[in-house]
Amino acid sequence: MIRVLQYIGSLKIGGSQTFIMEIYRKIDRTVIQFDFIVFSGEEGDFCDEIKALGGRIFVSPRYFGKNHVGFTKWWDIFLKNHLEYKVVHFHVRSIAAICIPIAKRRGIVTIAHSHSTSNGDGIQAIVKDIMQFPIRFQADYLFACSQEAGRWLYGKNVVKRKNYYVVHNVVDTKRFSFNPERREKLRNKLKIADSSVIGHVGRFSAPKNHKYLLKVFCEIRRINKNVKLILVGDGELKKEIRDLCKKLNMIDEVLLVGNVPNTEEYYWAMDVFVFPSLWEGMPVSVVEAQASGLICIISDKVTRDVKISKRIKYLPLEIGEKEWAKEVCELLQQRKREACHVKNSALKCYDSYNASKWFENFYKNII
Repeated sequence: MIRVLQYIGSLKIGGSQTFIMEIYRKIDRTVIQFDFIVFSGEEGDFCDEIKALGGRIFVSPRYFGKNHVGFTKWWDIFLKNHLEYKVVHFHVRSIAAICIPIAKRRGIVTIAHSHSTSNGDGIQAIVKDIMQFPIRFQADYLFACSQEAGRWLYGKNVVKRKNYYVVHNVVDTKRFSFNPERREKLRNKLKIADSSVIGHVGRFSAPKNHKYLLKVFCEIRRINKNVKLILVGDGELKKEIRDLCKKLNMIDEVLLVGNVPNTEEYYWAMDVFVFPSLWEGMPVSVVEAQASGLICIISDKVTRDVKISKRIKYLPLEIGEKEWAKEVCELLQQRKREACHVKNSALKCYDSYNASKWFENFYKNII
């Protein structure tokens, strides 16, 4: 058995976590087994599942700059004591540039994986940009969730390199295939059966742009009072968004359901999926939404790679909330859902069953 070490920061629900767990569930674990290193000691959403699947979880120190010597020593000792690892797959960026050389000195194959297209703004973002620059020269293999994410982290010429791979964020397409009976059941449970429903699935963090989404929803309510908004997810800005809902007198119109295990049912309950992100690598929720047959309106800041069906429309944020609201209201009038099957050749590339086989072969062939 080959044990692959996944360095992922935390095991809370998020895009990169959801991606690697989809692969982990489907991969042949008699051949490939995953273990995880995180730098957050908090219990994550996937911890129990990982342990049940046979994986181990280790906690590394957080990197603060001042603890550089101690941090690198920890990694060196850890890899010295765990000779079973032949591959380390890095889903973190700036810290990876410190860890990759340590792993390579011990003969370990290294994979860097870009899941984003921005570090944000400010001094901290500049520091991260500088720290992550060496990765393009260090890692044995360069993965990215989209071409934009690859060019952003590794440089515009990365597409010419033989060790570069675009690895799509994947979903269990069978799980998300539209189910009208379960849609009706959940809508009745949530008491929204007679309402038009727009929705969003994503972590409550700055890039997801929830404040803009709430402003769009306010404009939608000016046009159509019989509309509800479902927000699925958790995160550091959730309380701020909840408080804003109260301030806007929309606490009864906005359903903040948190992280849920049955995300697919919430997609089915929606009529239009709205995603006004400021930046994205490859948002798995937009893939899931399309797999569920939803019409999607998304920001033009999101990669074009995510367009895997005709049921998606890009809008610039600059046109304003009123124009977004008009587009959403026009689509709400259609109220037509279509099942989106794996037979769709574009969607097939995002299917976790197919991707798990690719990863299985890749890990076996690089050691």
